[in-house]
Parts: sequence; structure tokens; C-alpha cells
Amino acid sequence: MVVLNINNKTVNLDVSEDMPLLWVLRDVMGLTGTKYGCGIGECGACTVHLDGKPVRSCSLPVGAIGEKSVITIEGLGSDPVAQKILDAWSEKQPTQCGFCQPGQIMTAIALLHEQEKPTKEEINRALSGHICRCGMYQRIRNAIKIAAGSIDDE
Repeated sequence: MVVLNINNKTVNLDVSEDMPLLWVLRDVMGLTGTKYGCGIGECGACTVHLDGKPVRSCSLPVGAIGEKSVITIEGLGSDPVAQKILDAWSEKQPTQCGFCQPGQIMTAIALLHEQEKPTKEEINRALSGHICRCGMYQRIRNAIKIAAGSIDDE
């Protein structure tokens, strides 16, 4: 039995401690907003927050989480930074297929929580390792700039 705090709720799960968090979220809990991409933590599609920090859930065993809080894209709630990001995403439409977007959004939210007005370099560093097969990187960066109150289309 594993006890986790997911989206501000305590859940008791009958899973192995070495099961990756991604599969607990998707297969056990039915939270399918977090996507499976590569399975080795390289593409970023499975990004969630662990105590506010972006982590790759496909390579994180649930036994390593302990009492830390997990927030998925479904658990963003009334976070004002998340709302700014979601509004900017709606404005800039940085999606084509949309598969990578939950991970990109979760990373962008964590970035703005850490750095209210990130520089272009800080945005690039935060998004490093996120793969968008549709190549929407510039629109994603512009959406983050809008959410941060910066000028877009640099």
C-alpha cells in the first residue's frame, strides 16, 4: 500500500513502490492529462509538479515520493499563475496536435512560480528537453512571455 498526496487529496493505492508515477496517475487513478511520451524522462510529456517543481513522472517510482505533494494538470485548481498560463495558451494557440502541451504547461507554471518575469534564456532553459513534434516552440515561448507580462514575438 502506497499513500500519496495527489492534487491535494490523500490517496491510498494498492500498487508496487517501484511503479512509475505516470502509470499510477493514468492507469490506476484515471488522470489521463499527464501523457506518456518516451518512457525514459527525455521528452517532457509526462511532467507533473512534485512539491511545486517539475518532474518527469514516467521515471519516478511512487515509493520515492514520500510525503511530497503531486499536482497534475487536472489539479491546477485556482492557482493564479496557472490561470495566466492557460489564458496565454488560449490567446497564442501554441498547439497543433497538443500531445506535449500538458508537460509544457506544467513546466511553464513552475517557471513563473520561481521567476515572475523570466528572461528568454530562462524560458529556454526551463523548456530544454521538452519535445514538441509539431515544432511550436516559438508560440510556446510567446505564450509564457504573455503570461509573465513580457512583450511577445521577440
